[in-house]
Amino acid sequence: MTELKRILIVEDDHSIASLQRDYLELAGYEVAIVSSGSEALEAVARETYDLIILDIMLPGVDGFSVLRTIREEEDIPVLLVSARSEELYKIKGLDLGADDYMTKPFSPAELVARVNAHLKKYERLKERFGKVEPEKIRLRVRGLEIDKDARQVFVNGREVTLAQKEFDLLLFLLQHANRVFSKEELFERVWGMDALSDVSTVTVHIARIREKIEDNPSKPQYVATVWGAGYKFVV
Repeated sequence: MTELKRILIVEDDHSIASLQRDYLELAGYEVAIVSSGSEALEAVARETYDLIILDIMLPGVDGFSVLRTIREEEDIPVLLVSARSEELYKIKGLDLGADDYMTKPFSPAELVARVNAHLKKYERLKERFGKVEPEKIRLRVRGLEIDKDARQVFVNGREVTLAQKEFDLLLFLLQHANRVFSKEELFERVWGMDALSDVSTVTVHIARIREKIEDNPSKPQYVATVWGAGYKFVV
């Protein structure tokens, strides 16, 4: 018998949380609910979950702080939800390592669809990396080295720290070296959803990657801009 996927809902509005739980349970998931940031951190430390639905505006510890702490230990899908639709909030959440951002109100059916999509993507990634031969785990291009298994990046032998999505974006570009991707394509391939109005987060992540791996970020040797088309990794 297949074990049910476990989902944690972090939501201080009981009616919203209950509705989300009902739809997710109908879709075949096991669901737990907590109503504050501190309860969320306690739950994650105590139990294992396959995906977290995290509200930003929480009493006490806010959702961004919860996400930051979770990303220090866990590499599972996290879907941020909020009534705040400003682009700044979306960019901040995605930059902290969220896999998706949904603006309230949204339909429970859409939430279930996104949960399904992220869990399937996560399983595909686990299968893909599980089949990589040990000698192929590390990728090297000139002075840049990426350890896919350990999720580490080195520049001329010095380790640099990349946020989760920065690493995913850099790795994706390197694995498709010399191919040009638009911002929309990168958002869909790395974040797993249609870009819509969120493509600016790709620009932010590219800039931060360059700051960390390039000798001169204004004249990048690794991640190049192809004007009017997008970005590519140069080998």
